[in-house]
Amino acid sequence: MFSYYFKLGVRSLRRNPALTALMVLTLAIGVAASVSTLTILHMMSGDPIPQKSERLFVPIFDVAPVDNYNPAEKLRENQVTYPDVMNLLKSGQGVRRTGLYGISAPIEPPRKDLPAFSAQGVAPTRDFFAMFEVPFVRGQAWSAQDDERGADVIVLSRAIAEKLFGEANPVGQRINVMGFPFTIVGVTDKWEPKPRYYKLVGGEQFGDGEEFFIPLGSAIRHETTHNGGMNCSERSDPGFEGKLRSNCTWLQFWFETESAGDRAQLQSYIDSYAAEQRKLGRMKRAAPNRLFNVTEWMQEREVVDKDTRLSAWLAFGFLLLCLVNTIGLLLAKFSVRAAEVGIRRALGASRREIFRQFLIESAVVGLAGGVLGLVLAFGALALIGMQSSEVASLAHMDLTMLAFTFALSVLAAVLAGLLPTWRACQVTPAIQLKSQ
Repeated sequence: MFSYYFKLGVRSLRRNPALTALMVLTLAIGVAASVSTLTILHMMSGDPIPQKSERLFVPIFDVAPVDNYNPAEKLRENQVTYPDVMNLLKSGQGVRRTGLYGISAPIEPPRKDLPAFSAQGVAPTRDFFAMFEVPFVRGQAWSAQDDERGADVIVLSRAIAEKLFGEANPVGQRINVMGFPFTIVGVTDKWEPKPRYYKLVGGEQFGDGEEFFIPLGSAIRHETTHNGGMNCSERSDPGFEGKLRSNCTWLQFWFETESAGDRAQLQSYIDSYAAEQRKLGRMKRAAPNRLFNVTEWMQEREVVDKDTRLSAWLAFGFLLLCLVNTIGLLLAKFSVRAAEVGIRRALGASRREIFRQFLIESAVVGLAGGVLGLVLAFGALALIGMQSSEVASLAHMDLTMLAFTFALSVLAAVLAGLLPTWRACQVTPAIQLKSQ
């Protein structure tokens, strides 16, 4: 019976073609607006490294002054200090460890036809590349010895490498960064989806793929300032070294463990470490020490900001408006079929069968709207992706969003068809037969 009613629904699309076209277009626009927005939200909030996200952890300690301490308040900072990074790197905890901070620096091209330009980057330790599975197109990460001595070596993104050297292999070449010669040891390939990674590990969204990586020790040695600055209000002018040694220079730290089950052991270690630091007077509050995995850290850092979430709600509001319009169009479409319903009822069809028939016809309209909505959504995502290469990496649908598009369209059409279908079932056969 379902297949029979489905065929009737397909045939009914040809009735009142103008009305049908308006319904399909109304649903398609609402679905496209919602799905294109939700696709960006879905890709941004998704797990960027699902194969190991449960094994990557960020520790957070409270090193704020004890003045006006309120145990219920949220931590003022979501990073750790330089002394903590140095101590944790030597801890031996986990299978990999990295400390890092976001930087920006001028790059002087070796070519005379290119002017100097500023680029943003990250100053991590060597384990960073393996922890976050950074792909390389040429060369590799620097060595452990380079980390120890803070060597002047650099890893470029593919965009910067091609900008400076074209298609030639730049590994082994030298470029001036911050006025110092750095040797290129590797070139990273496209690292997707970059906006989520950069908010996790760099704190900022970089520009159009032009980024670089230098060893943490090298950045410290050259007194490279943090992207976010250094908060040393408690000292008048401590100098770079003083800032590093005090509790006012913020970096990130990541552990990678053998398995997700090692979290309890790692939590126990950082609690013991914090207790030891309190005895030394560095940590004065009795606040709990927190440990975040990747998905928890994304929520803490608000990778998906409030504006993005608000736009998703606005898209749903637009879909609701389209739904109301579809209800009116379905009422008009079904009202002209009162005579048909009256004859069917007189021949023995129950209200349940009438309800089922018209609801299936509404679902067919939803399917048609889903197909058109999918086309419009792809167009909208293409336009969004053209605005920025960073967003382009997120502006594509996966199988989940493809299925969601059709489910949303059919559900919207069925919901819109409930009232018109119920009204169609209330037709009195006697009155209709008398009027015909």
